[in-house]
Amino acid sequence: MCGICGIVDFKSNRVDSDTLRRMTETLSHRGPDDSGVEILGPAGLGHRRLSIIDLTSAGHQPMLSENRQVAIVYNGEVYNFPQIRETLIQKGAQFRSTSDTETVLKAYMEWGIDSFKMFNGMFAIAIWDSRIRTLYLVRDRYGIKPLYYNTFGQGIIFGSEIKAILASGKVKRFVNWQGLNEYLYYSYGLGSNTMFEGVSKLLPGYYLTFNQDGCVRKSYWSIEDIRPVSDSVETVQEKISSLLEKAVQSHLISDVPVGIFLSGGIDSSSIAAFASKHYEGRLKTYSVDFDYEKSTSELPMAAMVAKKFGTDHSEMHLKAENIPAVIEHLVQAHDEPFADAANIPLYLLCESLKGSVKVILQGDGGDEVFGGYVRYNIMAYAKLWRAISRLGLHPLNLLGNRGNLFVLKRLAQRLTQSDPVMEKALFVTTETLDNPPARLLSDQARQEVKDFNPFQRYYEIYSRVKHLDPAQQMLYMDLLIHLPDCYLEKVDKATMAHGIEIRVPFLDVNLTNYALGLPSTMKTKFRQTKWILRRALRGIVPDAVLDAKKHGFNVPFSYWLRKPLAKYMKEVLLDSANLNWGIFDRNELEKCIQQHTSGTRDNGSLLYRVLNLALWRQFYLERRIYG
Repeated sequence: MCGICGIVDFKSNRVDSDTLRRMTETLSHRGPDDSGVEILGPAGLGHRRLSIIDLTSAGHQPMLSENRQVAIVYNGEVYNFPQIRETLIQKGAQFRSTSDTETVLKAYMEWGIDSFKMFNGMFAIAIWDSRIRTLYLVRDRYGIKPLYYNTFGQGIIFGSEIKAILASGKVKRFVNWQGLNEYLYYSYGLGSNTMFEGVSKLLPGYYLTFNQDGCVRKSYWSIEDIRPVSDSVETVQEKISSLLEKAVQSHLISDVPVGIFLSGGIDSSSIAAFASKHYEGRLKTYSVDFDYEKSTSELPMAAMVAKKFGTDHSEMHLKAENIPAVIEHLVQAHDEPFADAANIPLYLLCESLKGSVKVILQGDGGDEVFGGYVRYNIMAYAKLWRAISRLGLHPLNLLGNRGNLFVLKRLAQRLTQSDPVMEKALFVTTETLDNPPARLLSDQARQEVKDFNPFQRYYEIYSRVKHLDPAQQMLYMDLLIHLPDCYLEKVDKATMAHGIEIRVPFLDVNLTNYALGLPSTMKTKFRQTKWILRRALRGIVPDAVLDAKKHGFNVPFSYWLRKPLAKYMKEVLLDSANLNWGIFDRNELEKCIQQHTSGTRDNGSLLYRVLNLALWRQFYLERRIYG
């Protein structure tokens, strides 16, 4: 796991070495073990290394081909690189290292852009081919690893994080209004959008070609490539168990110790079950609880799983101390406002482990692949729920917006939408159409965002899945939007801030190629999520885990903003510099704060977004902290 960056400038036909080094150093937290830059004519590549496979200098990057005409910088892991390497050896290739980087480079040398679809892993890759004066940027199928870029004139800048692009000094820091509108609804930007105008994310499953003819983006993998599976339940159970075991086994490849974040849930417990069979040595597992976690602790269940599989288990009890500082660090880790507060416990956990472990397996992706959220069950019985919602919406409207009544009202509003796209998009936001978040914006800012549709990305994806049943539509839309833009973004930035690599076996290509083709009826039942996964793991994972209700970290940011963080929130949001920014309507902002702190309405989600937005302005627009 590493950090990559670079510049190609065809106009000047040169790259300033000091600029490239400055960009590279902004990524030092992603790769504390080694650093390198290489300039090849109009192209410059930078790399920070977190040494995982082949710890010797032979794995140093940027890595060049023997003739020095092709160079690569690479962030991630390709888990099937031993098989690809063996094929290349049979074709006459010779290797000077045991790193997967060299295999990726030689695969490109042998098969060109067709090699990208061969890789099973998580990666962001940059390849400069001097022979054709072309840069290729490539991102893995599900967006596990991030990759950002900005084009200027006859040039392009890219990086694992936006801070590397900003450090080039070539990007003006203007707000992207489409990204802002999406952020106010979802807590993050969607698809290729970031909060910076002109800075884009490369979409998952895409590669970008940049040369003197311009910039072209194409997909090398698409959800349409998934073929329906019609196997019997018994066959599916066996295949899922086998494919998941192989996925976990392949994700253990490493020249440093590997651990697991063990929550005691189905996904992490299954990873522990299979990893304990194949890991050489005693597997380390880590479980955590926090002083603000008010629901039932996961520690007893996780300890039971650890004991069953004989892991070297550690329990960690973390305190939520100095939360304002943590929030501020996370804004700088993400480089843009990101308001999924679950990044707080993940950041604190990795901070406590920093220096003791480099590689961790965890269960992200299991919910989207196997149907782990209640909304999939609701979509599976959409007609029934819609009928109930139509009957209940009017009485709920009369009862107001307090507590659980507001939650029920929001659900009813979603299910009474005549537009199937809006129905699904509203499932992943706490906002409603009758009280949009833009109400906190100034008149000028509202004019800026009014022509930018925050649901645009959902319409794009729906057009590709509309032929499927409602539950399968929701599963695929979450896989292509919510998973990469929220969960995988959270995991990457919160963990790599402390130089820890997170691997996600549930997004293994062989497993997902099969599991995503299963009918939604195998994943969702009326009162049960992950139906087929539970059956596949019966006898492998303890019944107590398989039969337990889903549980996750509940970060009480709404309570914090009402009580211990209320003063901090007001100081940030009502600061004269923030109000003079021109984005917010002071009266509406004060009204929103008063409603929340007095308890008359829970505006916690929106206020947490606005707080992160204001901090982003402070760090990135008011003063330059990078470059």
